[in-house]
Amino acid sequence: MSINDLFGKDLGFVNIGAPNFMEDLALQGQRVTQLAWQPPTMAPALLEALDALADDEEVRAANEEAASRIMAAQTRLVGLAPAREVVPGMTENTILHAGPPISWEDMCGTMQGAVVGALLYEGRAGDERQARELAASGEIEFAPCHEHGAVGPMAGIVSPSMPVHIVENQIHGTTAYCTVNEGLGKVLRFGAFDESVIERLKWIEREFAPAMDKAVRELGGIDTKAIIAQAVQMGDECHNRNKAATSLLFKEVAPALLECGVPLDAAKRVMRFMSANEHYFLNLSMPSCKCALDAVSGIPNSTVLTAMSRNGVEFGIRVSGLGDRWFTGPANLVDGLLFPGFSPEDANPDLGDSAITETMGIGGFAMGASPAIVQFVGGSVADAMRYTESMREITVAENAGFSLPPMNFRGTATGIDMVKVLESGVLPVINTGIAHKVPGIGQVGAGIVNPPIECFERALEAFADARAN
Repeated sequence: MSINDLFGKDLGFVNIGAPNFMEDLALQGQRVTQLAWQPPTMAPALLEALDALADDEEVRAANEEAASRIMAAQTRLVGLAPAREVVPGMTENTILHAGPPISWEDMCGTMQGAVVGALLYEGRAGDERQARELAASGEIEFAPCHEHGAVGPMAGIVSPSMPVHIVENQIHGTTAYCTVNEGLGKVLRFGAFDESVIERLKWIEREFAPAMDKAVRELGGIDTKAIIAQAVQMGDECHNRNKAATSLLFKEVAPALLECGVPLDAAKRVMRFMSANEHYFLNLSMPSCKCALDAVSGIPNSTVLTAMSRNGVEFGIRVSGLGDRWFTGPANLVDGLLFPGFSPEDANPDLGDSAITETMGIGGFAMGASPAIVQFVGGSVADAMRYTESMREITVAENAGFSLPPMNFRGTATGIDMVKVLESGVLPVINTGIAHKVPGIGQVGAGIVNPPIECFERALEAFADARAN
């Protein structure tokens, strides 16, 4: 429950758990005689576990180490290559998807459509019927992108022939992968699989990716962390708004494309594709966040999140001290703006690996520096700033590397602490696109969504059990 809910008016941001809570209210000119506050509502055993962790010195030290590693990460795009050549565990029968594990039968329509498209693209099926039969046969091995060092927007499908960006965390030695962003309209990530989608994917594989790989290697790699840092000062939040980041990337890549031996006509097509696709950098911000957060996985006693992800049916989180385990709850519907002609009944529940940006501390956590985003996801500039400020309640540190000019150059809230989430009742805020539940129709809006609280409660239970044993 928020402080505004308690008092029925906008009192600004006050930490209701702080010792100076009453003084804070007095400073704002509020006369308070009674506080209608209730503790978190959960099972007594979980409340005891939460209380035990709240002031635990080992947990505090582990979380400080986790935040330190996140902020120290130096991420760099080093090349592009077919997934089969670089993604760990990728076989000819592997198809990766967004979110926690899910079977073909349980996938939402958007994800099933994207799988159909991937099988058509790979030449494993001649039409939709054959693709669906193959997907249901058991021959195809479905697995989360996150379990193979990868991430993908919306359906998040990665198949063996798809080129992926290779992003390295040069401080901690972790690597992450993500496909090339196809642009808007009819695209695979929204479940489309008609001839135009397959043709675009083939062109990305045969011409775009080899040219981009040559240019990136000609440059000796590209510093993606520096681009993100600049972009958030230019009005991006690097999840749903990537105009500045894509422009900064283009500025670096374009001269190299003309100098690295790529035929001129091919270089022109590559540059036209990038310049027409303002979301291109999303597929670099995601693996940059992924390889920074993978360096945090497995820190004993840490309650910091290393992933938030959704498959259109379930929302899953991972927690540093619990390694690669998933803790899930039902994916929520996104609250936001729908494009003309669509209704809430058209919307698929929350979908995609792109919440890795919020897990890192950008995306929804940086909306206060991206006022234009509210025209896309709804709300007001004041709402965006409140979202950003409220995330400080549930995080361990502020990342000075990603400073936000409208917020007095304070760094982004970094290191989501599941204990603070459960203590405060404040859930991480994610801004995201809304996919139509019917495959191929595409994006029908954008808005704000939160994880289900069940994810955090299940992670707390597992954490308490692990410490007890």
